[in-house]
Amino acid sequence: MRSQTHFLFDLDGTLVDSVYQHVAAWKEALDEEGIELSFWRIHRKIGMSGGLFTNQLLRETGLTIDPERGERLRRAHAAAYRRLSATVRPLPGARELLAALTGNGIGWAIATSGRIETAAPNIEALGVDPSAVPVVTRDMVKYAKPDPDLFLAAADRLGAPIGSSVVVGDSIWDMLAAVRCGALGIGLLSGGYGEAELRTAGAYRVFEDPADVLGHLDEVGGRL
Repeated sequence: MRSQTHFLFDLDGTLVDSVYQHVAAWKEALDEEGIELSFWRIHRKIGMSGGLFTNQLLRETGLTIDPERGERLRRAHAAAYRRLSATVRPLPGARELLAALTGNGIGWAIATSGRIETAAPNIEALGVDPSAVPVVTRDMVKYAKPDPDLFLAAADRLGAPIGSSVVVGDSIWDMLAAVRCGALGIGLLSGGYGEAELRTAGAYRVFEDPADVLGHLDEVGGRL
């Protein structure tokens, strides 16, 4: 008997066009703390856990990021992102892809490294009802990406074995987490990472955006 494929989606850069708003928000937060970091370096960290983000800041700047300073950064980022979130829109084909999965009885969930305070505007922009669809945020797990906790929790909420799940994400952190939990990874270019980077991190297929996934859904286990 063939196992039913389930889809576990990242949020930022995968379903909603929000990566660069996050970059701008982090830049504002870092500037407030007097921490110099270029936009492109911030972009490379979007999607990883806050703790790993802090560790990388320490390595790249040589500055001490104690827990109090880390919390100030998090709060400043969240405040800046809320101001920018009005410009966030679903990526091409995102709503149609999710509707196609739902209409054909294919389970799906969202697993994001963002806390609920920054994820909520994106979920609203996408038109997803969290009471009807499993949504796992950073607040709900011990570790975020590249640890697999978010995707394991999302699969558990679906009642699905992780081995029959497909992780869809836009960053290397998503693909690394997928490999670590034994799921297949689909990489999207819509978050700014290149195809070679995503494949090296573990993606077995790479598409442009959700619309591209929808056009090839039968190739990745989603039979309509």
